[in-house]
Amino acid sequence: MVTPKLYVLPELPYGYKDLEPHISEEQLRIHHDKHHLAYVNGANAILEKLDKARKDSADLDMKSTLKELSFHIGGHLLHSLFWGNLAPAGKGGGMPGGTIGDVIAKEFGGPDRFRKEFTQAATSAEGSGWAALTFCRKTNRPIIMQVEKHNTNVYPMFKILMVIDVWEHAYYLDYKNERAKFVEAFWNIVNWEEVNKRLEGL
Repeated sequence: MVTPKLYVLPELPYGYKDLEPHISEEQLRIHHDKHHLAYVNGANAILEKLDKARKDSADLDMKSTLKELSFHIGGHLLHSLFWGNLAPAGKGGGMPGGTIGDVIAKEFGGPDRFRKEFTQAATSAEGSGWAALTFCRKTNRPIIMQVEKHNTNVYPMFKILMVIDVWEHAYYLDYKNERAKFVEAFWNIVNWEEVNKRLEGL
């Protein structure tokens, strides 16, 4: 019998100190090694619970089980995207170029308007959540999306190009309760090359 595959915590594409001064080593280690890992472990535990229940023909509360599974899987996938669209200080930030630059210019009139709208989406996300730049293939337009928690208000089938985590665990050690300062710092370490690759890979 083939052993079912489980989720794995991805390695960061840079060192723990490489995002400083915008994200400290301590903040990044706790966020990646503790919080992200918790979602990986949570998703795997539920998958194993489902496998055991099916093997034993046991009953499950499917509503709560699937809600919890979507929470953990969403947390894992969004964090994995987040690490990838960050770049070491000095190598990220600036203005978007390439295809993503053209798309942003066409939709928003330029990077300044896009940055303003995305920043407002990130700072105003209710409670714990995310802001994301997505792409709708039906309308061929980039669309900014707020995600509550990890799995609420998600637009199904929209390709996510860039995300920012605005849960307090993403910034509290560095910025305390000042989410807006964290969002402002985020723009210095955006990996536009990776965002562009995600768009061109559609």
